Amino acid sequence: MLIDSHCHLDSDQFDADREAVIQRALAVGVQQMVAIGTGNGPPDLEAGIRLADKYEHFYATVGIHPHDASKSTPEILQHLAHLTNHPKVIAIGEIGLDYHYDFSPREMQHAVFIAQLKIAEAAKKPIVIHTREAWDDTISLLRENWNPQHGGIMHCFSGGPKEAQQALDLGFYLSFGGIVTFPKALEIQESARACPAGRILIETDAPYLAPVPKRGKRNEPAYIVETAKKLAQLRGVPLDEIAETTTANFRHLTNT
Repeated sequence: MLIDSHCHLDSDQFDADREAVIQRALAVGVQQMVAIGTGNGPPDLEAGIRLADKYEHFYATVGIHPHDASKSTPEILQHLAHLTNHPKVIAIGEIGLDYHYDFSPREMQHAVFIAQLKIAEAAKKPIVIHTREAWDDTISLLRENWNPQHGGIMHCFSGGPKEAQQALDLGFYLSFGGIVTFPKALEIQESARACPAGRILIETDAPYLAPVPKRGKRNEPAYIVETAKKLAQLRGVPLDEIAETTTANFRHLTNT
């Protein structure tokens, strides 16, 4: 039994066959999926909640992606805080910093990130971190503004052992996606080998970043099996152990 801790099944890429995608996931043992609630950004904050309300096998997050930080207002942040009370909302995310595209000014990204950290702490919920080409600033802001006791997930972790240790020291779980299966992802694979068993999660980030041998196709939750197989190979353990461990880790982090 597997849990996809991060997917975007609200994407219009699934409009034609969303039900079939979900059934394929269930058929290969994906017992739970987390619908990430950033969607197309404010004012809509309920992309994940809509899926979780409709489908038994979904949990949801709520959050403002760094791309959409410039769309944030005090009223939207207040609404976000209210949505953390929804019974199927298990985390705040994905939140963080993205310097690759700079779709929102960096100062605005910082401010909205910090505001959401405060919302998560007040709600006593873990956070789901998106960081791209902004690692040092992300870690710095977390050190200054986040209480590690509430926990969190480094979504689609793509760093080496040094970055892994920094995240682990802040209480984070490392969530590995399809990138770990890519032949040239040697640093990420080293992190996957070294990560303590009790701090590993798996995800698809569907429809993005499909694992080998599905690379280049639209990703979907059923493909998480390929990522789990790669982690089992890297760590020298049976696939069943990876499934059991990552599921238990998710349950522990999210109290589900």
